[in-house]
Amino acid sequence: MDIFLQQIINGLVLGSMYALVALGYTMVYGIINLINFAHGEVLMVGALTSWTVVNALEGSGAPGWLMMLISVLVAIVVCAALNYTIEKVAYRSLRNAPRLAPLITAMGMSLLLQTLAMIIWKPNPKSYPLLLPTEPIAIGGAVITVTQILILGITVVMLSTLMWLVNRTKLGRAMRATAENPRVAALMGVKPDMVISATFVIGAALAAVAGVMWAANYGTVQHSMGFMPGLKAFTAAVLGGIGNLAGAVVGGILLGLVEALGAGYLGDLTGGVLGSNYADIFAFVALILVLTLRPSGLLGERVADRA
Repeated sequence: MDIFLQQIINGLVLGSMYALVALGYTMVYGIINLINFAHGEVLMVGALTSWTVVNALEGSGAPGWLMMLISVLVAIVVCAALNYTIEKVAYRSLRNAPRLAPLITAMGMSLLLQTLAMIIWKPNPKSYPLLLPTEPIAIGGAVITVTQILILGITVVMLSTLMWLVNRTKLGRAMRATAENPRVAALMGVKPDMVISATFVIGAALAAVAGVMWAANYGTVQHSMGFMPGLKAFTAAVLGGIGNLAGAVVGGILLGLVEALGAGYLGDLTGGVLGSNYADIFAFVALILVLTLRPSGLLGERVADRA
């Protein structure tokens, strides 16, 4: 029972980070029908930017929580500027192009960002400093760290804020109108280019926070660290129903739980043949099953038909 509870906690933490990144995928897809495969690299840039800022502040005598806060804010600014530039330079001219063109461009941008990060930060893995108390907190036989509690709390706050922004604000109405029909929205006074850029910026902010939380939780950063979280987050978005904000959250949490429980019990289920390193099997098997039985994802796809 203790192992089960521990894996549930681990799954919620992991799923929370997947959900933050998955929202970036689903917001962009919901508005312009584009899969931004460079989104995982935005997470990586956020984590490495945070590492750089924290290392620069280490001799300042500032408390760990303050260094983390400053590094998060800087990472958000850097990632927002990066994603804004990516949208303007790489994707904007391809909005009316065949679907394959922006897809290949996104994959190329992903490789380009990895290469640039390798040049700037070097290819070797780097230890992320311990900024928060490491003493574990016992919960019914399981343990949770302050960093993991922070991840869960930040995820709840950011997801709630995003839902409010999309459903209750002028920008959110503009996003929904642009997703419905960008040409008609433009006739009604909405500026689709501005809305799309804002969507990329918001998605980048979520990915930056996820990147810092990922680095703080696992204690290491490197230029290739964004690929697998990005792929898993995309899987989560598809699992929940890409184009659906609630679906991205549900898909992220569910994927994290499946992966964590698979890691905890995979050895027993396979008689020791497969270890926890093969936990990804469960995540992608779950995706295959869901898409076989419900191709639109668990909560269905909310992407408006183009006129």
